[in-house]
Amino acid sequence: MIKYVLIYLLIINLGGFLIMLIDKQRAVHKEWRISEKTLMSISILGGSIGMLIGMSTFRHKTKHKKFTIGIPLILLIQISLSILYLKY
Repeated sequence: MIKYVLIYLLIINLGGFLIMLIDKQRAVHKEWRISEKTLMSISILGGSIGMLIGMSTFRHKTKHKKFTIGIPLILLIQISLSILYLKY
């Protein structure tokens, strides 16, 4: 079971990283963008580490408090819930 969870987390975080790259490229070229709702949803579904790395790497969404506070907060909640789950 843990193997599947780790594979899922790897895929969703890689996806989060790539989504930040795609959205950054679209922003630079003034093209249609990925919605903030979609970006936050990916983070909530487990891609918060990939999203944070993407934000830092591509300097994308780093001036938006919704992302600079929201995504680390989501990650903190996910880690806390994981610890609680593993503890009991």
